[in-house]
Amino acid sequence: MNAHQFFQTLLSGNVNRRAFIRQQFHLAMLLTGGMVFIRPISSAQEPYITIAKGAPGPAVRKAVALLGGIERFVKPGQKVVIKPNMSFAHDPERATNTHPEIVRELVAMCKTAGAGRVRVLDHPLRKQELCIEGVKKACAVFDEDIVYGLTNSDFFAKASIPRGMEMKETDVMRDVLESEILIAAPVAKSHGSAGVSLSIKGMMGLIWDRWIMHVRYDLHASIVDLASLLKPQLVVVDATRVLSTEGPAGPGKVLKMNTVIASADMVAADAQTVRMFEWYGRRFEPRQVKHIRIAHERGLGRMDVENLTVAEAEA
Repeated sequence: MNAHQFFQTLLSGNVNRRAFIRQQFHLAMLLTGGMVFIRPISSAQEPYITIAKGAPGPAVRKAVALLGGIERFVKPGQKVVIKPNMSFAHDPERATNTHPEIVRELVAMCKTAGAGRVRVLDHPLRKQELCIEGVKKACAVFDEDIVYGLTNSDFFAKASIPRGMEMKETDVMRDVLESEILIAAPVAKSHGSAGVSLSIKGMMGLIWDRWIMHVRYDLHASIVDLASLLKPQLVVVDATRVLSTEGPAGPGKVLKMNTVIASADMVAADAQTVRMFEWYGRRFEPRQVKHIRIAHERGLGRMDVENLTVAEAEA
């Protein structure tokens, strides 16, 4: 089987996961792009997607400001959950976790907007104390315990998925079910089974049993089922470092891009991220990532970023 044939098989979802791992992840499911600027920002309409270049903290603030400001999403008194990647006990340079400074700035913005409660949550894949250490230290400036790695089933509750096509129910973090606002803050990274792990795929970090999605269901279809239930109001993709190979745990090729991408549409945010960067030494289109394509087809968001307003600025 040549590279093109293997790539097409992977996109169709017919490749065995172990066979894929044996291929060392050197072929994945993504293709090319570049940023598209359809029309300039006007005071009458915020851009659909924003891109800020710079250091992590200033870049996230600029990206959210271009989108209309945090006040567009968070109202006084609301309960907010921020979902970054905190699955691994790695430093930021490895690009497996969301940069702590991005999380800290999101918390600060939510507090400035008057949020009644802010929690930073993930279900780590390694020892939780080590996985959340960097973000917890960054958020210590707020003088309250807001960062948690939840690895006990008592913190989860059964939730039905009314729009689920394959997965009809799952156990979701209670804090998420009780909150009004969900902010996804994934790091941009490749993924051995899903092609990429961005905001849509990242919702798996808010449930108790993610492995069932790998073994009982079609992974991509169940990712979209979950996204129909857990749909963030704001997505901030940390592409300050992009793990372009050997994700999700690495070590792999890390691209230092100093970029943050934001949108109110999780599908659009992920699609823009796919188009902007190299993955496994290649460029890909959003439609080539199966779960992004399915999410678009099921009306959860738009992957046709070439038709959307995109604004870019230096932080």
